Amino acid sequence: MSEKQSEKQSAKQAGKQPAKKQPEPGPAQRLSVLKTYKLHIGGAFPRSESGRVYEVTDAAGRQWLANAPLASRKDARNAVVAARKAFPRWSGATAYNRGQVLYRVAEMLQGRHGQFAAEVADAEGLGAAKARAAVDAAIDRWVWYAGWTDKIAQIAGAANPVAGPYFNLSTPEPTGVVAVFAPQESSLLGLVSVLAPVLATGCTAVVITSERAPLPALSLAEVLATSDVPGGVVNVLSGRVAELGPPLAAHGDVDALDLTGAGTEAAALEAEAAGTLKRVRRPRADEDWTADPGTGRLLWPLETKTVWHPMGV
Repeated sequence: MSEKQSEKQSAKQAGKQPAKKQPEPGPAQRLSVLKTYKLHIGGAFPRSESGRVYEVTDAAGRQWLANAPLASRKDARNAVVAARKAFPRWSGATAYNRGQVLYRVAEMLQGRHGQFAAEVADAEGLGAAKARAAVDAAIDRWVWYAGWTDKIAQIAGAANPVAGPYFNLSTPEPTGVVAVFAPQESSLLGLVSVLAPVLATGCTAVVITSERAPLPALSLAEVLATSDVPGGVVNVLSGRVAELGPPLAAHGDVDALDLTGAGTEAAALEAEAAGTLKRVRRPRADEDWTADPGTGRLLWPLETKTVWHPMGV
């Protein structure tokens, strides 16, 4: 008789049933680790100086997605300081080097394609296929602008005819720190379309994300931070245009404003910018982010430097 049969027989004789085997304990209940989105200033990821956040929902307004930091005026000033500090290094890099750095960003965007597709789908209410196509278009556009870095001087510069024994040369130079108000409705493709040309020209940027759909922009900041883009070249703030716009428009260290996503605040911000003689790009009602971008956005944040030089004998 086997050992098990012997145990059963003994249990019967004792008038007892054999002990039932206890069930194995199941896996422990696990809570998801929710992502904490933060600002991006000077290469670091601080929370808002004010400690405030606001709720971000999907395009339909029904599903909570995350709490985004609500940047303050002090955050905006800190971002400008970081952008100004980074400007000499970025503008002083060769155009070829800037192109290589920006191309690396496109590679990293491709590596996080799935994450961006999910965030764009939630932000814009798109199906999976359309969201993937939007991310593809954003990556392609980033590559397109990266390829323009060492060609800008060829289309914006000139050798000017003069009556005299002189060379007269005009060359484009980056204007400095640009405050970029990202489009409200196109959370990634529109953002890339306004940010990439600013970087390609050698300017540094303070980006105000779409207030309604900031998550793709905040995730793009994570890509930039782990790429070869120097800290401070791009600073990303999420929050309200009405709160962040005025201090940027009046700031003496901000050289230009792209008011594409400023909405109803655009006219007031343009008037405020006049006090410090800023270059301003006004929003357009007929903006089509899927269309060929052309060179307009490459040329607007540039200054033209003209040099006279005597001819040699």
